[in-house]
Amino acid sequence: MVERVTVTDEALELINTLKKIHGPLMFHQSGGCCDGSSPMCYPRDEFIVGEADVLLGKIGDTPFYMSKDQYEYWKHTQLIIDAVDGRGGMFSLEGPEGKRFLTRSRVFTEEERAELA
Repeated sequence: MVERVTVTDEALELINTLKKIHGPLMFHQSGGCCDGSSPMCYPRDEFIVGEADVLLGKIGDTPFYMSKDQYEYWKHTQLIIDAVDGRGGMFSLEGPEGKRFLTRSRVFTEEERAELA
């Protein structure tokens, strides 16, 4: 089954670390501004998801959202959430861990697009 969002082992390890500290989490793909275009991790009950957001899937049992407008630009790609050393978004939970989440992407093949449809 084709997934719109996947996760690397490194990112999954960081997600599990953050769950132990903060409890249930959620992600929202930032569309720019202060934190650039990066995956932002929040405590699940501290970020309000609205009608303007699309659930792309779950990574590590953690929901991953993106705004509908941004989704229109990214819908042809699979998002691969990774974790690397360094400082990330100042509003995202991983900052104190010395790591940051990073979105990588690849274009879906014709077969994958057909399956998603």
